Amino acid sequence: MEQYEPERLSPVQLAALRRSFRNGRASLTRRSLLRASAGGALAVGGLGTLSACGIPAAGKPQGSVSSEDHSAKEKTINFSNWTEYMDVDESEKHHPTLDTFTERTGIKVKYTEDINDNVEFFGKIKPQLAAGQDTGRDMIVVTDWLAARLIRFGWVQKLDPANLPHAYTNLSAQFRNPDWDPGRAYSYPWQGISTVIAYNKKALDGVEVRSVSDLLDNPKLKGRVGFLSEMRDSIGMTLLDMGKDPAKFTDDDFDGAIARLQKAVDKGQIRRFTGNDYTSDLTKGDLAACLAWAGDVVQLKADSPDVDFLIPDSGYLTSTDNMLVPNKARHKTNAERLMDYYYEPEPAAELAAYINYVCPVDGVKPYLAKIDNDAATNPLIIPDKAMAAKSHAFRSLSQKEETAYEEKFAKLTGA
Repeated sequence: MEQYEPERLSPVQLAALRRSFRNGRASLTRRSLLRASAGGALAVGGLGTLSACGIPAAGKPQGSVSSEDHSAKEKTINFSNWTEYMDVDESEKHHPTLDTFTERTGIKVKYTEDINDNVEFFGKIKPQLAAGQDTGRDMIVVTDWLAARLIRFGWVQKLDPANLPHAYTNLSAQFRNPDWDPGRAYSYPWQGISTVIAYNKKALDGVEVRSVSDLLDNPKLKGRVGFLSEMRDSIGMTLLDMGKDPAKFTDDDFDGAIARLQKAVDKGQIRRFTGNDYTSDLTKGDLAACLAWAGDVVQLKADSPDVDFLIPDSGYLTSTDNMLVPNKARHKTNAERLMDYYYEPEPAAELAAYINYVCPVDGVKPYLAKIDNDAATNPLIIPDKAMAAKSHAFRSLSQKEETAYEEKFAKLTGA
């Protein structure tokens, strides 16, 4: 188990953090006008991402710090999630899927939207977790890099497969075995987040774009190409275009991707590196094509007939927001039952119809079609087998790698 130790951010990591707050995926709420993609954007992956308060590591094996499970007697669950990341009714006072869960099980859900970004939320729960205390939460949703670190610190509980039959059966294959939680022993995805290529058909004016190489090399697109200010997205998509696996790359591979992007910067091919603000440039046609987050593209396509997307033959990046049970949670079984509930196709479809992220549940499409056929046929929400097969994850980074890679990426982007 990795021990939690006080760490300080390097100047480059602090800059990356500020960049994410200012214009990355973390800068907008879940159902803002453009439905920004999930707040894993902070991408300052070592936690390490907050200056530590000197609390020592709990020093317990993974998943061993639990308390007596009061689920049988206390029919309740405390669930912390991101803002605007749950279905609501027209009154905006009720969450239909949560209400159905309570009606069926008798378990009341205290649902709190108290996660605005990963770093800030970690700061809330860090003192209790490090001290082996109850956070007051039975289930939390955090992005994959933070989930990975919590698992390595031993700050979340191992899940009981007996309470997760639907989750085990219906979890999409592309999400089953992340390198930070093989077989999903400690986590299950809440939703997926994809990085694709978006383009403005009118601005392209007949220029063909099929790959990251086209973005970087076609002189007809000079000054009209956008890449993302999040290191994992821009480097990961470039690695794929170079025939490298983002889940297994080396330092030399990373440096090769940096060099490839630097060449495009030097010749003025890349207009700029952006956060969500690429959406305005793309809609107006100032950007002819760019890397984009699928959560944005779903809404942009609905609002603008000129905007569309493509999946390169080399593949695309997918990350996840994940459900976990913190150590010392009082209602672990109740939390597992709620996790499993969202892997039943019907509630999964209701959720997907409302929030429009990548649904991690197999078999949901016919149920979603009854609610919103456009959503059911949208591969950015329900990837088909061909698209799912092109999905790749960016591997976990050590603190040393994180610092070195962010420094190189900051130099490239001028951040």
